[in-house]
Parts: sequence; C-alpha cells; structure tokens
Amino acid sequence: MSIKIKNIIPVTGAVVTPEMIAHIGKYLSPDTQLITSQIKVGTPSIECAYDEVLCSPDILRLCKEGEDEGCDAIFINCYGDPAVRAAREYVNIPVFGGFEPSMFLCMGLADKIGIVTVVKNVVPLIEGNVAKAHFDGRVCCVRCVDIPVLDLQNHEKVVAALVRESLKAIREDGAQAISLGCTAMIDVAEDVQAALKSQGYEIPVIEAAQAAVMLLEVEAKMHLLQSRITYMRPCLLYTSPSPRD
Repeated sequence: MSIKIKNIIPVTGAVVTPEMIAHIGKYLSPDTQLITSQIKVGTPSIECAYDEVLCSPDILRLCKEGEDEGCDAIFINCYGDPAVRAAREYVNIPVFGGFEPSMFLCMGLADKIGIVTVVKNVVPLIEGNVAKAHFDGRVCCVRCVDIPVLDLQNHEKVVAALVRESLKAIREDGAQAISLGCTAMIDVAEDVQAALKSQGYEIPVIEAAQAAVMLLEVEAKMHLLQSRITYMRPCLLYTSPSPRD
C-alpha cells in the first residue's frame, strides 16, 4: 500500500534542504512519498505563541490542500504542534506535529523524559503542550540550548550544546530519555546518543520529525482517523457549501 504524507513547513524561513527531507524520511517504507510544501504567509520561525498564531491560517490552507491532493496523512513540521488540533478538526486524514510522536516513543522506552529545545521563548510553549497532553508526570524537564531555529546548521555546535543540556537533564532532573525539541534538529540524534553513552548514560535520543512521519505512516496504513468526539468538525463545514472561499 503506497502512502502519501504531506510535509508542511509551517514557517517562511529558509529552513528546507534536500538533506533535511532525506533525513526525515530515512526510515519510511520505500513506496511512501513525502510531499513537502511551505507556507507563504507567517513568520520565519515559530519560537513563541505569537509566531504560532500568525502562521496557523496558512498551515490550515496547506492541510486542506494536502487532503484535496489525495494525501493520506499530514505532518506539520514543528515540535510546537502549531495548528495541529485545528487541522484535525478540519481534515479527514491523520495529522501530527513533532511533539506527540516523540513523546509516545520516549514513553515506551523510559519513565522520565527530558526535552531539549532551541531557545527560552519556546519553553513555555512546550510546557503548555506537556500540560495539555497530561504528560506532566513523565516529563521531568524542558531545557534549551540557546540556539535559534535559523542557526541550527552548525552541526558540531548543535551536538555539543545538546549533549551539554542532555547531561544536565540526566544528572540534575533525572531524565532517562531525551526528546529533541525542534524538528529542525536533524542528523544529530545518533551523535548525541553516542556522546551520552560515552559518558556512561545509555539512553534513547528521539528525533521528532522522523518519529512523526513513521507514526503517520502506521496510522495511514491502519486506516485510523482522529476521534470526532475529541476533534469535532467546525460548524463552518456544515453551514457553508464552499468552506475554502
């Protein structure tokens, strides 16, 4: 069964590279397609609630576009899960951001999860998602490396900062697994995990974008859809014959 996943870049910044796309789809089945689109209206990155609100309308536009194109699932490519709940109400295909899939994998591998994200502005956003998902008892900390999303291209710098904060999460907060709190942190999880192991900590380090597309692939193949009790369809869809006008 061939699966098409719409990979929505929910920011306007120049963050997409061929290496990023290849990395995200590294573990997908060979016949699964990853179709990438980027919003045209919004902010260069999402690092606070203000950014999220400005980007959300165009995210939803691309979600509907993906459904109309015949995609089987949608990945909103951001750990902050911008517009994810609204998109689940709007379209009839599975939708994930980066946060929940990473958490689901971590919680199957450890009891206490440490999240390491980009900048301080993002911490309240993630803490809010932790609370909304009722993961409070499992997430022991949300730390940051103080590197903006648009500056994550320096591999060595990012890995070193992630290792530093992950060690603090383990030693000071009791973390037993690490979730990388930004979907633009690509091609670093294995290096961080190896560095932690060299320090005596053999724990999983989960890359959010890979976790998201893998879980979406499974949901699409199993013909699963979000609950319409939890995610009720917007009234607009019932009252307007052309909701996209």
